[in-house]
Amino acid sequence: MIRRRLPWALLAVLVLAQICYPLTAGTTRARLTVATVVLGYLLSVGHALLSRGPRAAAALVAVATGGGFAVEAVGVATGVPFGGYDYSGELGPKLAGVPLIIPLAWTWMAWPAWLAAVRLTTPPAGSAGPSAGRLAAVRVTLAAVGLAAWDLFLDPQMVAEGYWRWRDATPALPGLPGVPVSNYLGWLLFAVLLMSALRPLAGATAGATDGRDAPMLALYLWTYASSVLAHAVFLGLPASALWGALGMGVTAVPLAVALARPRWPGGGRPQPRPQRSGVDAAA
Repeated sequence: MIRRRLPWALLAVLVLAQICYPLTAGTTRARLTVATVVLGYLLSVGHALLSRGPRAAAALVAVATGGGFAVEAVGVATGVPFGGYDYSGELGPKLAGVPLIIPLAWTWMAWPAWLAAVRLTTPPAGSAGPSAGRLAAVRVTLAAVGLAAWDLFLDPQMVAEGYWRWRDATPALPGLPGVPVSNYLGWLLFAVLLMSALRPLAGATAGATDGRDAPMLALYLWTYASSVLAHAVFLGLPASALWGALGMGVTAVPLAVALARPRWPGGGRPQPRPQRSGVDAAA
């Protein structure tokens, strides 16, 4: 029972913290940002541990947290693969120029993006699915896009807050000055590598989904919907609201549709039961 309730409890606290974000400013907002990332990290790693076991949780930490720190450290030092950028001091302690919460943020959203892709690419029971190789390629691609598209919300918001800045932010997407296109391409590249490594390291259970994943799927959809609303209405970032809605919607919209539609063997709707005659009913 605790295994099922704990992720939901952490998600509720996380949602509350995010609702409070537009109501704060300055140092309070920066601290709330750090707290939100820590909550998201605990939620994703905790869910991986409780639903898939130590191997999956360790793989998530190694690939997303360790890999996230490595790619950020290289990025700050060399400008590859995101472009040249620097972090301010508002997000807490740094190591190699990278705030320690940044790798936690990669982990926070990597796990729900992966599970969303698993849910969307799992064939209904009793139906013939694609080959294993094709399934893996589609799943990794969808998960990588689902993670990388989150940055269409994240970077414009964090740049507007002054938490980091680019030395050269050109060329940029229309309406999103301050963030170069190279950053989004770097996110997509690393997301592909991350998702490609996650499944083999996490084990077979990471490639199956069931009712235990509901908190993570809810987290992904909440992140999508709340980000669109916050950017469009509360944060004064309508362009990132539009770009993020389009980009992250590639995964979020089909996920919402899939969750709203019952899954039946063979992928169809339930068939009406045949009427039984009075003789049959009495038999």
